[in-house]
This record gives sequence, C-alpha cells and structure tokens, in this order.
Amino acid sequence: MPHGIINTHQAPAAIGAYSQAVKAGDTVYLSGQIPLDPDTMQMVEGGIEMQIHRVFDNLAAVACAAGGSLADTVKLNVFLLDLGHFALLNQIMAEYFKEPYPARAAIGVAALPRGALVEMDAVLVLGATRPFS
Repeated sequence: MPHGIINTHQAPAAIGAYSQAVKAGDTVYLSGQIPLDPDTMQMVEGGIEMQIHRVFDNLAAVACAAGGSLADTVKLNVFLLDLGHFALLNQIMAEYFKEPYPARAAIGVAALPRGALVEMDAVLVLGATRPFS
C-alpha cells in the first residue's frame, strides 16, 4: 500500500514542524487538531461546544483527504482543558460517530496551543468502517 503525507486546505495548515496526517499502508495517523477555522487560521468563537464541533470537522476533512472518513477511526485521543466538559464531549461525539465507537482516551491537560479548550488526534484504518459489527 502507498505511503504518504496527507494535506488539505479544508483543515487548518500545520502550525509547526508536522504534517496534517501520514498514511502508512491502510493506516492513517492524524495529527492533533485544535479548533482553528481553516480559512482564517483563527480560533472559532462560541466556547467549548463550537470548539469541539470545529475539531471534529477538521479531523473529518483530513480523513477525507486521506481517502477515508471518521467512520474509519479506530483510536481517538481527546485532550481537554477542563474535564468538566466530558459529558458534552460524549454528546457531540455521538453526532459524528455511530456504534461501535472507536477506542478513545480523554485526558485533562494544563494548556493547549493557542489557548484552545480542546485538541484531538486520531488513527484511521481505511476500509475499517464498522470493523466490529
């Protein structure tokens, strides 16, 4: 299977020394996404709910550029500035993922880039849509 760097203008450009995603065979490693609007490269306004949606939308754009979708996610890592938003995260996540859900970690952190309230990264296996049903 081909390897390569994934890049799309539908998600924020990398703000450091990393790629949006790297494809190795059928596995795609998505770098962390924060709630930046890809058009303006500014943080979305509207609080944690809007930030969570923007991060999922950014991840979905990179997954699409890799030839997949969020349904191909096998592992999701979530970094929250405030674990008090855990229930809201679960509620919004259910809008983007259907059962069986991917494996996931949710970690409370002291700070995130650009003052973000949430960051997420993911691992996809292309063609793994609903691999467990």
